[in-house]
Amino acid sequence: MRHFQKIPLKMAGWVAVALLFSSCGGRQPRPVAPVPTSSPTRADVSSPDAPSPTVEIAASPTTVERGDPTTLTWQSANASSLVIDSGVGNVREEGSMAVAPLESTTYTATATGPGGDAKSSTRVTVVPQSVNATITSTDLDNLQRAIDEGQVMPVFFAYDQAELSAESRRTLEVNTRIFRQYEQVRIIIEGHCDERGTEEYNLALGDRRAQTTKNYLVELGIPSTRLETISFGEERPFAPGYDEAAFRQNRRAHFVVSR
Repeated sequence: MRHFQKIPLKMAGWVAVALLFSSCGGRQPRPVAPVPTSSPTRADVSSPDAPSPTVEIAASPTTVERGDPTTLTWQSANASSLVIDSGVGNVREEGSMAVAPLESTTYTATATGPGGDAKSSTRVTVVPQSVNATITSTDLDNLQRAIDEGQVMPVFFAYDQAELSAESRRTLEVNTRIFRQYEQVRIIIEGHCDERGTEEYNLALGDRRAQTTKNYLVELGIPSTRLETISFGEERPFAPGYDEAAFRQNRRAHFVVSR
């Protein structure tokens, strides 16, 4: 009779488990694919060779009464974007705009480009409106005298034009310094034309000339509440005659005191 060698019980268990998994076709775990990492684009990385951006911003005037405007002026270089905070937003690389903050405000311009960032700030101080201010007859008379004596000068316009020339802007800058000496006096800006063209056309042209003059005075810091405009068209010529010398004198914006 043939004898068989006994297999140890523990080994037999291992064999059974191996046979069981091989006969059941056990599935191997699915490999996990690595998560791809994105490389930074050129827009995300500053170029060390690019020039650094520059920016400057200024306000004029820097102190205003509540509700009155001031003008922001800025310029930048080497920037792909320019943003001014405090409600202004994205702007062109250079320009200007009127703002009327209700409280003291710092305006910061941020220029961004391939060469990095740059910032510039300007502060506008807002003070309460003047109260209980009185206008004396002396103020009215003194300002009118300055106008009559030529200290406050009219501005002149080219034929059929309402834009200010460089000379007219310089004249208004001189006038502004005098207007500021009489802060409670209201001023009337009269728009005038030569006699060429229809009455209706010249009235409209005179109005545009008066409005253009007013807008520039506001940019220079004169409160709009002190300024009013009127057009006389060709009705009140300053110089008689029908030649270019007379026409040139009659194409003007003229100032008088409002009483």
